[in-house]
Amino acid sequence: MNSESKAFLVISAHRSEYPNPITFRKGTPLVVGERYEGEEEWHDWFFCHCDGQQGGWVPAQIIGSAGDGTARALEDYTARELSVQAGERLSGHRMINGWIWCVREQEGASGWVPLANLREA
Repeated sequence: MNSESKAFLVISAHRSEYPNPITFRKGTPLVVGERYEGEEEWHDWFFCHCDGQQGGWVPAQIIGSAGDGTARALEDYTARELSVQAGERLSGHRMINGWIWCVREQEGASGWVPLANLREA
């Protein structure tokens, strides 16, 4: 999904379990840990750390190898999730590995929501 936005309806609630999401700028050095292994269809997510923050899940598309065994962020990123309730309408802007970046238009809150919790409106 490019810069186009699509309308989505929340079909099941999602609550963020990470109150302090990892957030970094392009070029930030990353320590890449375990790959996500779960029942959900969330492929290519890695638990990463960077200086001064708790670790968090980062999609493979954001992680660039520096060639010397280290990694750097390929773009600005935040793992912030958006807590949503069934029936809400959201604007979806970018889909990555089973999640979509959504904006709640009323107050402008934004974050990642699992695609399985949404349907196109």
